[in-house]
Amino acid sequence: MKRIVILISGRGSNMQALLEANLPCQVAAVISNRADAQGLEIARMRGVETAVVSHKDYADRVAFDAALAAKIDAHQPDLIVLAGFMRILTAGFVERYTGRLINIHPSLLPAYPGIDTHQRALTDGTRIHGCTVHFVTPDLDHGPIIIQAAVPVLRDDTAQSLSARVLGEEHRIFPQAVRWLCRNQVWLDQTGRVASDRLEQPGAALISPGLE
Repeated sequence: MKRIVILISGRGSNMQALLEANLPCQVAAVISNRADAQGLEIARMRGVETAVVSHKDYADRVAFDAALAAKIDAHQPDLIVLAGFMRILTAGFVERYTGRLINIHPSLLPAYPGIDTHQRALTDGTRIHGCTVHFVTPDLDHGPIIIQAAVPVLRDDTAQSLSARVLGEEHRIFPQAVRWLCRNQVWLDQTGRVASDRLEQPGAALISPGLE
């Protein structure tokens, strides 16, 4: 059975979705860069080992990433999962885990990398928004895409209401991506593209606003 390490910085709702998903893998540890991250207590209550590597204890990103990598490697994981981990990782760290490091981002990448994705989508008048699970590369929020989910942007949406709708989809697609990876059904090929033995599933288009 494969082993995964989950990295968090806050409440850990995506981490919790993974822990509740009955995945075909062992969650070896949950690690945070913040001692006050609410997700740590959730993990402990489920019997998962936790650790804190505070970025404030290190002079720069390189030193922090080295300490974080040492803590991760102690658990010998097959997969490292960023579940709301709010630190930009150095290229050296990312390359150390090429093909084994994934992230979830609250937009339909490559649109809206970075922060404040929901407000940016509303400001631009976007009609369809969503979330993406992708492999992490040194190019922030532009790694090869594993799975995406889309939601309509409603007339009266605020950043908060749109965020809540997208988060519900995050909790669906993140466990699916991890499940595929743990079963070797999705992988990063030699050209740096996502390969899969999953059958494509044709479905209805999402159109927003709807057609008459």
